[in-house]
Amino acid sequence: MSATPTPNIINGASAPAESGDARTNVNPATGAAVSQATLNATRAAEDAVQAALEAFPKWAATPVGDRVQPLFRYKTLLEAHVDELADIVVSEHGKTKPEAIGSVRRGIDCIEFACSAPALIMGQSLPQIAVSSSFCRTEDEGGVGIDSTVDRVPLGVCVGITPFNFPVMVPMWMWPMAIACGNTFVLKPSEKVPLSALRCTELAQEAGLPPGVLNLVNGGPDVVNHLITHDDVRAVSFVGSTKIGRHIYTTATAHGKRAQCMCGAKNHSIIMPDANRGAAIEGIVGSAFGNTGQRCLAGSVVVCVGDSADWLVPGVVEAAKKMKVCSGHEPGVGMGPLIDEDALKRVHHYIEKGVDEGATLALDGRTADMPQTGWFVGPTVLDHCRPGMAVVEDEIFGPVLSIMREETLDAAIATVNRSPYGNMSVIFTDSGHAARRFKTNIGAGMLGVNVGVPAPMACFPFSGWGHSFFGDLHANGTDAVSFFTESRVMVQRWL
Repeated sequence: MSATPTPNIINGASAPAESGDARTNVNPATGAAVSQATLNATRAAEDAVQAALEAFPKWAATPVGDRVQPLFRYKTLLEAHVDELADIVVSEHGKTKPEAIGSVRRGIDCIEFACSAPALIMGQSLPQIAVSSSFCRTEDEGGVGIDSTVDRVPLGVCVGITPFNFPVMVPMWMWPMAIACGNTFVLKPSEKVPLSALRCTELAQEAGLPPGVLNLVNGGPDVVNHLITHDDVRAVSFVGSTKIGRHIYTTATAHGKRAQCMCGAKNHSIIMPDANRGAAIEGIVGSAFGNTGQRCLAGSVVVCVGDSADWLVPGVVEAAKKMKVCSGHEPGVGMGPLIDEDALKRVHHYIEKGVDEGATLALDGRTADMPQTGWFVGPTVLDHCRPGMAVVEDEIFGPVLSIMREETLDAAIATVNRSPYGNMSVIFTDSGHAARRFKTNIGAGMLGVNVGVPAPMACFPFSGWGHSFFGDLHANGTDAVSFFTESRVMVQRWL
């Protein structure tokens, strides 16, 4: 089994992959080879940083209105290539076609937001903030006025390290705003899904980005460590697991870089007895099993309050049984495969562990009606789970839903808040009082009321807390503008 090595894009041109250790990626639905990514291409990483460094002064001096013009053209190109990009995502990641299209469109939202950079990076001014009497020309002059301003200025070379689960959308959380703010960028996509980022970067070059402004380099841990410790890199943005995110954050900041690391999660949904039953069942099924559970906003734990489990559990099981598990390109598909064999083994391990620890297997995805070729597992529901179980505490990153029970809302909130993660939590209820109590007391950064996946739009920050985030400024929203710029204050007087 072989595939063509995926090239890098450095200084506006395609650069052949270096020789060395490589990962061969397969279509997770068929097992057919689709790409190969070189893992230890530190020389290419060095070339990419140098290209970005050389391009930075001219790009930073380019008026912001001119910097966003390629992004306007890029948005138009992306709109014309949505189907093509979605097909690439399906073939190398395994998403369903509708999921892939949705993720591409979420990326386009980020481009639109970055196009508003001329308004977003405006500075502030305060004239006549003080008066200096030492330079009066006459006694009647009253002193010389002092004015103060603050400007937002670019940092320099920025780096993005992105995961496999959203290979089009997540890079667009990073580089469009970074370059709109006047920085140059090196993107290191996941070695599991290099083709999506490659095609998106090719389209960005076609949109007219100057050479060196956006560079792409493939690689594994050696390349990541080279980039996050490089003297000429000013900022690092990362999305991935908590373990790797903690390493990147501590290493990058120890080397004097600004860093934001969006990490793993164990998200909880609270179901109140008064919830709209149809909406709750639909929301939980979509949240737990959408994207085959491979997303940091997956609602993988449900806490049923009172007697809500009596109708929620059978409703979720019945709806999940109806999901068609197959290749993401097939008509009527409800859920695609996992990314690779290691992911399949991990999910099987957690299902077995949940049963061993005393959970009731309400729906076993290992026995679902699904293709025998590829890395498939069906929706799985583990009922009567308890705090301390591995399926409750660990991020499984697969279609496994763990259901717990509590008598009161306060007990459910306490159960949710025991998790060290704090990415997302939702409540399904018709009670404004319950929703407000939930909002006030839940320790998570993204909340939903009667919404299964409260994913923020690009104009709002992706606001994880706890072990789901390391840093001070989040991706997207005005946080991204602050992250990719620094403030410069001027105090002036004219004598």
